[in-house]
Amino acid sequence: MSRPRIVIVGAGFAGYRTARTLSRLTRHQADIVLLNPTDYFLYLPLLPQVAAGILEPRRVSVSLSGTLPRVRLVLGEADGIDLDGRTVHYTDPEGGEGTLRYDRLVLAAGSVNKLLPIPGVAEHAHGFRGLPEALYLRDHVTRQVELAAASDDRAECAARCTFVVVGAGYTGTEVAAHGQMYTDAQVRRHPMRTGMRPRWMLLDVAERVLPEMDERLSRTAERVLRQRGVDVRMGTSVKEATHDGVLLTDGTTVDTRTLVWCVGVRPDPLVESLGLPMERGRLLVDPYLQVPGRPELFACGDVAAVPDLTKPGQYTPMTAQHAWRHGKVCADNVAASLGIGGQRRAYRHRDMGFVVDLGGAKAAANPLGVPMSGPAAGAVTRGYHLAAMPGNRVRVAADWLLDAVLPRQAVQLGLVRSWSVPLESASPEVARVPGRPDAGPAGSAGSAGGPGRTEPAEGRQGGEPAKARPGEEPAKSQPDSESAKSRPGGEPAKGQPGGEPAKGQPGGEPAKGQPGGEPAESRPGGEPAKAQPGGEPARKHPGRPGADGASGKRHRTSESARPRPAHAPGTSRKAAEPSAAPKPSTGARRSEAPGGTRSSGRTRSPGAPAPTRSAGPPADPGPEPPPNQPPPGPDIAPGPVKRTDGPAVEGDS
Repeated sequence: MSRPRIVIVGAGFAGYRTARTLSRLTRHQADIVLLNPTDYFLYLPLLPQVAAGILEPRRVSVSLSGTLPRVRLVLGEADGIDLDGRTVHYTDPEGGEGTLRYDRLVLAAGSVNKLLPIPGVAEHAHGFRGLPEALYLRDHVTRQVELAAASDDRAECAARCTFVVVGAGYTGTEVAAHGQMYTDAQVRRHPMRTGMRPRWMLLDVAERVLPEMDERLSRTAERVLRQRGVDVRMGTSVKEATHDGVLLTDGTTVDTRTLVWCVGVRPDPLVESLGLPMERGRLLVDPYLQVPGRPELFACGDVAAVPDLTKPGQYTPMTAQHAWRHGKVCADNVAASLGIGGQRRAYRHRDMGFVVDLGGAKAAANPLGVPMSGPAAGAVTRGYHLAAMPGNRVRVAADWLLDAVLPRQAVQLGLVRSWSVPLESASPEVARVPGRPDAGPAGSAGSAGGPGRTEPAEGRQGGEPAKARPGEEPAKSQPDSESAKSRPGGEPAKGQPGGEPAKGQPGGEPAKGQPGGEPAESRPGGEPAKAQPGGEPARKHPGRPGADGASGKRHRTSESARPRPAHAPGTSRKAAEPSAAPKPSTGARRSEAPGGTRSSGRTRSPGAPAPTRSAGPPADPGPEPPPNQPPPGPDIAPGPVKRTDGPAVEGDS
């Protein structure tokens, strides 16, 4: 008789605790499979210390395979669940697809950044939910301070040294507290020419900092922040985010290059596709964490609306403490349902208190209901984190000791680019990289480097990939929806729904046929254009898997690359349209580009041969440019894109 299989989706606080408890209870009587995009469990409460340079990233990353015996790890993201067939479909990090059969399924997919219908936020803000976002923020803040220190312009220096954090919950408060200490330490070692000091702002529509905690702890946290120079503004939020700064709800305009979005979280959108009863985006379960009518389906953590038996009519909040406790009860109930151990019981919790690390020796805590502040609260807070971490305790303690006696290393590694960590992402724990199926966001707004970011604009050399903008027509379709070609010094363009991949343009010009782009023209001293006498066709790279066009969804389509004609040695990569453009076919549309240029494109069915172009007169290469002349620079940068988001559940893990 085959052993039953238990599949756990997600390895956050709830999923990790479920897998660890089941591993102990079942003892080889069941196959336990853990499906997760990464091979580590992330201890989120210490993530602000990673951004501040106190802890190294691997200190808060606990190996799944090393700490979960008798659990098989499958790397991938669940993108479809067949409840009747009892299967989970997933996509692995390299675009491959697979299916897992289950006898019991535990949904613990966690949460993602919560978005609000505020113009410009999705394009100019960054969240704080995973290691990639923490590493990007650390590099970005370091770079802004270094650039400000070298600037003689007071206005530019002030903008670069202003850091806006939206959301005064646990995460936002800790990010502002640690960030102020980090930038102050940088300025002490390298004073600015203008004599300015970094300025951190903490905004929230709530009446006080940490509204979830006791009012005395809230006052303690706010007092510590103000003593350090943090500009705390309650009852205020962002009304609009632009390229150069943010407009606040009180009418104030703040010039800044950094906007950190810590408003809260919303349940992973995976559960929305199940068609089961929901409660404000969370899957409804009974007190035993079981989905009514589905005895084989359990849910816990942020995706589950668990009744709070201590407060009838309410549900447990989306916090790490509840998720960790959910995992233990869920594992017991799953094992009991299979008759292989554990005892079925309802979830009931008792509030043990909260801790908030404010950096240095300062903290706010109320263990067992006893309010504390100052060094005593700092000791309790760090002791709690060491006890709660499932691994790496000695390494974390060693980093804390080194931080106390040695100065921090304020360096930017540049490992995570701005476009790799968009605010709107179904997987904030995974950075988008070239070649991944989700290298281009499908229907979601790509991330920019923040208001007035220093990273190059989208579609420019070495900068962000081009993406579709609302109201504009997709680019020309190509067979197999090929991925974009690499730009000189930059990353591949993001996949456009039904669009043609961007072609490499010296100087970072927008790709041909892309929204906001225009056909490439022969530049002085350049190679012959495509379809011109003496010209060769542009070389194509092997195709990469594309992204699905559904916004906020995990579904992807992996497409195999087709053979392409070889590129003759010595020919040019640059391709241009003939000087006499063909007449547009019936149904062709033209869209207005942001810079005033117009882009026209034709669509054809995938796999259809490309239309034959008539040879026109050869393009005039123009005079030979002087030696060492830099290539022409970019001239088009997309503006902010307005978006709306449905209601979501507030929470802050």
